[in-house]
Amino acid sequence: MDSALTTVGLPAALAVVMLGLGLSLTVGDFGRVARRPVAVVAALVTQLVVLPVICFGLVIAAGLDPLLAVGTMLLAASPGGTTANLFSHLFRGDVALNITLTAVNSVIAVITLPVVVNLSLAYFRPVVEGGLGLDLSKTAQVFAVVLVPVVIGMLIRRASPTFADRADRPVRILSAVVLVVVIVGALLGERENLGEYLAAIGLVAAAFCLISLTLGYLVPRLLRVGHPQAVASAFEVGIHNSTLAIAVAVSVLQTERLAVPAAVYGVLMFPLAVGAGALLRRLAPRTASVPDDEVGSSRTLS
Repeated sequence: MDSALTTVGLPAALAVVMLGLGLSLTVGDFGRVARRPVAVVAALVTQLVVLPVICFGLVIAAGLDPLLAVGTMLLAASPGGTTANLFSHLFRGDVALNITLTAVNSVIAVITLPVVVNLSLAYFRPVVEGGLGLDLSKTAQVFAVVLVPVVIGMLIRRASPTFADRADRPVRILSAVVLVVVIVGALLGERENLGEYLAAIGLVAAAFCLISLTLGYLVPRLLRVGHPQAVASAFEVGIHNSTLAIAVAVSVLQTERLAVPAAVYGVLMFPLAVGAGALLRRLAPRTASVPDDEVGSSRTLS
């Protein structure tokens, strides 16, 4: 990618996405954890513990080269994206739970993402000039690009909820455009090897997305969590923040090839999520209903 895009464009793009998330959050969204502990814990354990283990197995089984393997693990360590809220709304999930999960997971990811990436680098040992690793300064960069825009967005909502509601839709549209630009940019940056990468990572990315969506729904259901909450979990666990993964790969770790798995995943996740949503709608019990507290979350979809 062009250096201006790497040094300025990507961080700015991610800031827009995370600012949009912050505009939809309040402190109360974090407090909802206490009211839905089983649903929240089930989704978070699946996303933070189970999925990285499964992803590790997939990359080993596929025999990916070290950089693509680390890039895939980086994707697995990325939290859910705001797109999960939209899919949850479309397929009658508990959007309030999505908001809570995204808020909590985004904070936790500041710790877990560097841990997963550094363990992956230690295991796969990719050969890169200058070396790779999320040291303290780079971890601070991750903290800044993830949490600072979210906090700013939350402060804006606290100061002026009306303005935050008006800005929410334009920022969401801009975030969607940003996501497309980032994915296209990442793929074009490696266009000479694109066919090889698609052949190598396409099946792994699709399998990882489908497994994530499936476990995101089944684990809560096995714990007797309601259908709308399980749908919310499915999309929160199954739709990762590929913009964050690409930004960390290119802007923080400064290795474009690490961004390829997230870019490929970002293309594949949309049709797979739509298909999963259609199936989940058929599985919905006739008595399933959206909880009352989702009404308060409608601000995120206005």
